[in-house]
Amino acid sequence: MMEAESAVAEPEMELARTLLPRPPRLVLGRVPIDRISMEYAAVLIVEALLHRGVFPPLTIVGPNAHLVNLAERDARFAAAMQAADLSVPDGISVVMASRLLRVPIPERVPGGDLMERMCEEAAHYGLRMYFLGGLPGAAAMAAHNLRRRYPGLRICGTACPPPGFENDSEQMTQIRNEINTVAPDVLCIAFGAPKQEIWMQENRDKLRVGAILPVGAAFDTQSGLRRRAPKWIQQFGMEWFFRLVMEPRRLGRRYLIGNAQFLTLALRQWIRQERTRLKRGSDETKAQVQAASGD
Repeated sequence: MMEAESAVAEPEMELARTLLPRPPRLVLGRVPIDRISMEYAAVLIVEALLHRGVFPPLTIVGPNAHLVNLAERDARFAAAMQAADLSVPDGISVVMASRLLRVPIPERVPGGDLMERMCEEAAHYGLRMYFLGGLPGAAAMAAHNLRRRYPGLRICGTACPPPGFENDSEQMTQIRNEINTVAPDVLCIAFGAPKQEIWMQENRDKLRVGAILPVGAAFDTQSGLRRRAPKWIQQFGMEWFFRLVMEPRRLGRRYLIGNAQFLTLALRQWIRQERTRLKRGSDETKAQVQAASGD
């Protein structure tokens, strides 16, 4: 029986490797980050969805400075980040750190932008999406606005569970049943970190979905309940500063103290990396000298 199962599994694994080649990765602290562009990420996700059934649900995360810091002090969250199939660079901070570490990431791939790109792809390919979470009413309003923007977009359900729903087994069962009844291709979740990433990994095997994408505040901004930075501010990598100005009490500690913690982490990693590089260079030089002297 085991031999038969292996014979079936191996072709599927080979197809998975062909369709979803692993992009190069940078590990920052305890968090792996794919060195990937928006275009590359969209292609990988669409390919997985078009071959749904070959793969288990594709799980996607979007590390930024805040999430890298969270992973340093929360082992459960770090494990959830490490278990994701695709880890796109959400924050400008991780892009800048990648350049410092000499393994440059091509660009930011913000979760909200990736969600909108997947709406565009879903409308084109006839894929179905489900929105879960956000502020009360945000998911339904975001769905309405996105359907108008992308004609043909099929959003097969929205829901906004109450705070603490993850601790109520009855509510959890109801939410999973509602999702599984419609079996969307893409499940977008907006519970905030670290809840959304942990919930995704703990429930992925219980959900009939093609991919799970945490989107943070994307429903809130798409619905108009929260403002997002203008495009020119996003292009300069200063969206975090705009959010800080808009919500200083809620985000002050995260950005002012958190960014300093992230910078310290990145610099320590750079120092370790440079020491290793210099030692390796020194060892190679010694080996060459010994070889030249005939010792």
